[in-house]
Amino acid sequence: QVQLVESGGGLVQAGGSLRLYCAASGRTSSTYGMGWFRQAPGKERELVAGISSSSNTYYAESVKGRFPISRDNAKNTVYLQMNSLKPEGTAVYSCAARQGLITTRQAAYDYWGQGTQVTVSS
Repeated sequence: QVQLVESGGGLVQAGGSLRLYCAASGRTSSTYGMGWFRQAPGKERELVAGISSSSNTYYAESVKGRFPISRDNAKNTVYLQMNSLKPEGTAVYSCAARQGLITTRQAAYDYWGQGTQVTVSS
């Protein structure tokens, strides 16, 4: 019903910045809560930032203050501005959506994008 496509990933040096985009199509809704997850090699996938339908935000402690999340409902797009990137930030970043508030529980999200690779060199 909903398709999510991420873009904006790439290779960046530590301390640099990237802006990730999550474009939604299909049966989209401005009431969806949106989250950015990441999965590093050998690590569990984790929620790094989320934004509710009313633009309330959530951030993992590891990225708080560095990765502001925002949304433009008119454009059906969610953004993750990644600043002061660290090598530990190397991961596949995926966008997810659910009908409800932000949660760290992956199973609660109904739709997922394919992911975009972010590689941070030291």
